[in-house]
Amino acid sequence: MGESGRCDNPMCSCDPCTCEECACGGARLGDLERRVMDILWEVDGRELTGRDVADHLPEHAYTTVATVLDRLVRKELVRRRMDGRKIRYSAVGSPGAHAAVLMRQAMDAGPDPEAALVTFVQSLSTSEAAALRRGLGSSGLDPASSGH
Repeated sequence: MGESGRCDNPMCSCDPCTCEECACGGARLGDLERRVMDILWEVDGRELTGRDVADHLPEHAYTTVATVLDRLVRKELVRRRMDGRKIRYSAVGSPGAHAAVLMRQAMDAGPDPEAALVTFVQSLSTSEAAALRRGLGSSGLDPASSGH
């Protein structure tokens, strides 16, 4: 939980979040799961049927894609909604939010999260570091931008 009492996890699917340590949306993805998520993220909030998703993956059987969609629903990365006789699917969160949850889990998994963060930051390219500075500035977390 954040200082505001709200969950800090951008992929949290609880309302309100009651998790001790929220791991919503933090599931690792296999190759086909990643491809399915990329399709759902690409349509940016629109719902797709299982057939719509399968049409983007012609090298896989419809039943395989349907199984992957069901797994992603159980992992809380995909929302399922009945629309008459059709099932419609949409991604929970964004690719960036999913990556942020995985990065947070990776940092927390080691004995020294701060050292992991510093090492990660040192590995950033110039453009990635600039994006980090912009993000820190817009979040109010950057001491250089707050006059402290």
